[in-house]
Amino acid sequence: MSVHDKSGVVELAQSLHGSGVELVSSGGTASVLRSVGIPVTGVAELTGAPEILGGRVKTLHPKIHGGILADRTKSEHLAELDDHSIAPIDLVVCNLYPFERTVAEPNVSEDDAVEQIDIGGPAMVRAAAKNFSSVAVVVSPRRYQSVIDAITTTGGVSLGLRRELAREAFTHTASYDAAIARYFARPGEWPERLVLSGDKVMDLRYGENPHQGAAFYRTSAPGGVAAGLQLHGKELSYNNILDADAATALVSEIDGCGAAIIKHSNPCGAARADELEDAYREAFRCDPVSAFGGIVALNRPCDRATAAAITEVFTEVVCAPDYSGEALEVLRTKKSLRALRVEPGVPATSLRSVTGGWLVQSADAVDPAEAARVVTVREPTPAEWSDLRFAWTVAKHVKSNAIVLVKDGAAVGIGAGQMNRLESAELAARRAGERSPGSVCASDAFFPFRDAVDAIAASGARSVIQPGGSVRDDEVIEAADELGLAMVFTGRRHFRH
Repeated sequence: MSVHDKSGVVELAQSLHGSGVELVSSGGTASVLRSVGIPVTGVAELTGAPEILGGRVKTLHPKIHGGILADRTKSEHLAELDDHSIAPIDLVVCNLYPFERTVAEPNVSEDDAVEQIDIGGPAMVRAAAKNFSSVAVVVSPRRYQSVIDAITTTGGVSLGLRRELAREAFTHTASYDAAIARYFARPGEWPERLVLSGDKVMDLRYGENPHQGAAFYRTSAPGGVAAGLQLHGKELSYNNILDADAATALVSEIDGCGAAIIKHSNPCGAARADELEDAYREAFRCDPVSAFGGIVALNRPCDRATAAAITEVFTEVVCAPDYSGEALEVLRTKKSLRALRVEPGVPATSLRSVTGGWLVQSADAVDPAEAARVVTVREPTPAEWSDLRFAWTVAKHVKSNAIVLVKDGAAVGIGAGQMNRLESAELAARRAGERSPGSVCASDAFFPFRDAVDAIAASGARSVIQPGGSVRDDEVIEAADELGLAMVFTGRRHFRH
């Protein structure tokens, strides 16, 4: 027995001792067991060799690994154990140094990180898992009761359970090594071999559709929906989680009190305001029809007034960094609504699966001020500049082709996912309706023709922000000047597929 996480280890040891099992333990684990009167043999007593190098070497010894790795079906292995006075070991209980938790601490030094790379623990775990035909290995306290039940009822651990525990053990060490590999990865460099690891949060009722199986896994990355806490409501669905992630990512980039409403992975509303309730109501106003049954994200703690506004219409999920007690009372009056406490955050990288592989990319983190330049005769007013920046942020989270119209800090029309930019522009203008005059427009990619610019101007928009880079940029700029539009080139594209 050698565990860093000592939860449940005393109860397990007491049960094993009561069943006549001799216990061998190292360091801190041995001290805990002895403190409650459980007889235990120290590793150094068993091996005859002291711990050395500050504890780096203690279980790496033939009397430990020989006892674990001996195949009990081979007479020559048993004879060798006798020749070297090695007792067979039937059960290994081990969990590892908290490497991930250590490196997640701010300003952790490399020396501290390196000292949390467990060597003896993974060696014992892998040895026991390899020899599952003879040895049981337990790496998680949640499995202790399974072992207790097996030993007290049948006198041992069945082959089927040993095989299952071995699989969990190899998964455990693989995940541990993956975390270490990630720590040593060079920022911005894509490794030759990508190693993925995650812990299951829960099985989901189904995937995107009822006939698809699904589960939700969490990595060690801080923030976001995967690290969130559900405070109310029924179980989250696959689609809920996708949309909650999209909504949280958008509000994470809104300055001031911000709200976003997502439907089928696309924003159908986004706004910022001095008060959170106002931000939500303006986001809802963008497209009330689509907002029905949507996912709401807030970048400030939800107060009672905002919660009351949200519950005026059917809402699937609310995500916020926190909630007042009164806000939760209001939200809990809606049994179907899920309330999640989620810290805003934008991932450093994103990963998507394709048949036979993965696509990995860095975050789309670009400030339009870095390379923005006005290319028309007319320049945006200060108020238009503010709205252009907001529109550019929202467009980044809209599926391509994306056109976003913004007025007074709120999206008033969003055209998403169309196969050509003209239809996205027409869709955004149609949704904005009478709110379009005086708005500004963001386009996630360049205008290949002037037709979409004509549609935007016809809607009443006054300024446009776009990447530029089309072979017809001159034609597009000429159209903007002709129509009295201000146009800004960012030199950066915001495609989202």
